[in-house]
Amino acid sequence: MAQIQTQEQRQEQRLGQSISAQQLLQAQLVELPIQQLAERIETEMHDNPALEAAIDDEPHDWAEPDAPAADETDDFDSQREREERSDALDAALEGIGRDDEDLPVYQGGRSTAEEREDMVYADSLSFYDQLLEQVGQMELSEHDRYVMEYLIRSLDDDGLLRSSLSSIADELAIYHNIDLGTDELELILKKMQRLDPPGIGARSLQECLLLQIDRREPSELTSLMREVVSRHFDEFTKKHWSRIRQSMGLSEEQADAVISELRRLNPKPGASMGEVVGKSMQQITPDFIVDTQDDGTVTFTLNTGDVPQLQVSETFAQLLKEFQQNRQSLTRQQKEALLYSKQKVDAAQSFIDAVEMRRQTLTKTMKAIIRHQHRFFEDGDEASLRPMILKDIAEKTGLDLSTISRVSNSKYAQTRWGTFPLKYFFSDGITTETGEELSTREIKAALRDIIEAEDKRKPLSDEALCALLRQKGYPIARRTVAKYREQLNIPVARLRKN
Repeated sequence: MAQIQTQEQRQEQRLGQSISAQQLLQAQLVELPIQQLAERIETEMHDNPALEAAIDDEPHDWAEPDAPAADETDDFDSQREREERSDALDAALEGIGRDDEDLPVYQGGRSTAEEREDMVYADSLSFYDQLLEQVGQMELSEHDRYVMEYLIRSLDDDGLLRSSLSSIADELAIYHNIDLGTDELELILKKMQRLDPPGIGARSLQECLLLQIDRREPSELTSLMREVVSRHFDEFTKKHWSRIRQSMGLSEEQADAVISELRRLNPKPGASMGEVVGKSMQQITPDFIVDTQDDGTVTFTLNTGDVPQLQVSETFAQLLKEFQQNRQSLTRQQKEALLYSKQKVDAAQSFIDAVEMRRQTLTKTMKAIIRHQHRFFEDGDEASLRPMILKDIAEKTGLDLSTISRVSNSKYAQTRWGTFPLKYFFSDGITTETGEELSTREIKAALRDIIEAEDKRKPLSDEALCALLRQKGYPIARRTVAKYREQLNIPVARLRKN
């Protein structure tokens, strides 16, 4: 009797081990970013001759439906949401005139030094190298090419040219024995400003925005945008929209359209291109390529990188089939070959299934994230991020919490507004008395904007910051303000005083 019980226990244990081995494999692959997955697949194909790359490798796309779900439609139509958009615009314009200061809203919402360290980009080249590659495709004389490359190396990390042309001309004359006037230098600069992304090589924020506007298709809206930036730039930086409307004779609809499109412009074009020279960053290829259309439609593609489409080797499959058909007449050596082939084919199929499960898991997760954070993918504004925790996505996808955690801890998404780790889109929230959910990241962004706008001769105390945040609709306690301020690496009031 004891022997029977022991035998049954061993059978159950083997079954459990078989299931857990496949689950473990799936969990391991889900956790791997795209580059490490490619390495793992290469190793697996080397170890298992029954696993090979297929010829066809189709990318998988997903598009946001034309109409959002019912609950999202209600959110988008709410008065509160329109007010949030207005507040976000105000926060962006509050800093747009300060060319040398950080403008987090426009470059994907990064604000703290710690968060910037998390920021990674899709290209392994610096943006300087990417620009130099474009120069190599231009028809230029050796003289002009040398000067243009010098101008590129004179750009700051944001892709703007802070040095004056006269000082650059002096440097070329003194250190490189190249004598040219500022007029000739400006002609070469104008050619350089044709490079991508639009805005590269601008000497001011105003010129940067105008360069981007000039790349757009001619239209009435484009003309209005150009007029705002060129003729009403001072009012634009001060957010005097009513004055601009009155001066230009715009209707409310026209003004809203112009504001919406101006907010899509990027005052730091170099920041979206890649690693800056002199800063050591881990090169990471994004797992998702997210594209936002002008009409608000969001699509994404799983980045396959160097990952091939996999299949079971036809040679091994055919060999296994022949062995199985002639099982009765096999020699001992042939039976061993049959067992070997079956093991390799089964292992190959299990690996292929695990890779496919990884694709489905990543697709479900990213689809849920985009639907939850649709507003952010539309405008790139940090304040648009809604409260979202791992449990929210787990419930939307039907996946385990641990699976969502593995995906979000190691994957990156390239968007119109920059490249972000998936964990960037997750944040806790608070619930107001009216039942409205507010993201902690949104509150931090509002706190940072208030502190940036304060009188540095009389910086605000945490109590005063708390009161101002409450006026803006963020009902948090003073100790919470202090905690968020510390997380933003912002010192206390007395240390902010100039």
